[in-house]
This record gives sequence, C-alpha cells and structure tokens, in this order.
Amino acid sequence: MKYIKVEGHPNLYRDESTGAIVNFDDIGYNQYILNRQNKKKLKESQKNEIENLKNEVGEIKSLLMELLNESRRNRTE
Repeated sequence: MKYIKVEGHPNLYRDESTGAIVNFDDIGYNQYILNRQNKKKLKESQKNEIENLKNEVGEIKSLLMELLNESRRNRTE
C-alpha cells in the first residue's frame, strides 16, 4: 500500500489504492482511548454514588416514618 500525505494535516495520509484517509497519530489515538476509559470510570463512580445516595435517602425515609408512627402512638395513649 502506498500512502500520500494529506496537505495541511501532519498525521493524515490517503491510501492510494482505496482513497481512504488514514490517521497515523498514535499518541492522539492513545490519548483518546485513555480519555474514554477515564470517562467510563467516572460514569461508573457517579452511578455508584447515586445508588448509595438513594439507599441513604431510603433509610432516612424509613427512620422518619418510624418517628412519625411513634409520635402518633404516643398522642393516642
């Protein structure tokens, strides 16, 4: 395969036989993959944090309901 440099783009080459544009920027590609992995980790971390918050709100709600029920029982006695 023969590649022709794309004018004005230091890492882009055109495949002479297919006309496809090929990017030879390994550093840029590796950075892209790393950024994508970091975003995935961040998303998973945020998902876990939201799940923890939901559980804690549920616990608070249960405790408040218990207090309310206990308060109502004390009034009726």
